[in-house]
Amino acid sequence: MDWARVRRLLDDRGAVTSEMVIIMPALLTMVLLLAQATVWWHAVHIAQATSAHALAAVRVENGTAADGRREADRVLDQLGRGPLQATQITVARTADHAEVQVNGTATSVIPFLRLPVRTRASGPVERFRAAP
Repeated sequence: MDWARVRRLLDDRGAVTSEMVIIMPALLTMVLLLAQATVWWHAVHIAQATSAHALAAVRVENGTAADGRREADRVLDQLGRGPLQATQITVARTADHAEVQVNGTATSVIPFLRLPVRTRASGPVERFRAAP
């Protein structure tokens, strides 16, 4: 039996390199997915806060859709528009009901991945009535 040949067959030199070629891209992909989920979650929270504040401005007795839109823009400017991009704000008010929708996309950490963000807030319009 040729011991040099057996030793070459059982030799594991280079095994760590081939394992790292498989493990490191998988590990980095998991880290990027976690970062993308965090950015999306933050963008959803920004959209929820924006729609809630805009709804509060629209629902008051003499509030208008323009007031809600201004409030939404103010809140977005305060919270930062970085995580929430391509924002579209829709404000509707009738005599009895008000509704605000905020749509956009979360900032992309992973190339070519565009996660949508959609929030909606609605409620009755405040009306003061004289006491009977």
